Amino acid sequence: MDLKVLLDIARKSIFTYFDKSLVLNKEFYLSNFDELSEQRASFVTLTMNGRLRGCIGSLTAYTQLYEDVFINARKAAFNDPRFEPLQFKDFTNIKIEVSVLTPPKRVTYIDRYDLKDKIIPNKHGVILSYNENQATFLPQVWEQLPSFDEFINSLCLKANVSASCLEENAQIFIYEAMKIKE
Repeated sequence: MDLKVLLDIARKSIFTYFDKSLVLNKEFYLSNFDELSEQRASFVTLTMNGRLRGCIGSLTAYTQLYEDVFINARKAAFNDPRFEPLQFKDFTNIKIEVSVLTPPKRVTYIDRYDLKDKIIPNKHGVILSYNENQATFLPQVWEQLPSFDEFINSLCLKANVSASCLEENAQIFIYEAMKIKE
């Protein structure tokens, strides 16, 4: 798949939010890029001046890849609760990254040490689910949190659970991501 088309969809999705007179020709994309019709999960990450500016995505495939990227780009720009909605004046300063995820696979593990042997840094994204709480880190988060302990402890913090949840059978899922960025 030519992943550059995903960047095009994401950027135009955000731009057409600002300029409602423009509309993306969905049929053009779907007829020229077969993969966009597949049900796939994606994340769209926005950065500005090298810093995170928004990141929203889907962990499981529920719609066409075209729709998933279109919706997640807008959500990353305007609905990430960690940031104010993107302003038009900042639109040209954002950089976009799109990650297309493989279906998550559950990891069975005995303890933290066993789990460490089953997760491959820089390859696996990780979903942690414990009680009603859930969080994920994309594979590229390993760049900022390169050690297993840093990565997992930060993921637990993001999920608002104690790191001891791993000893209490927290569910762990792994996935991989094809990514493209501007």
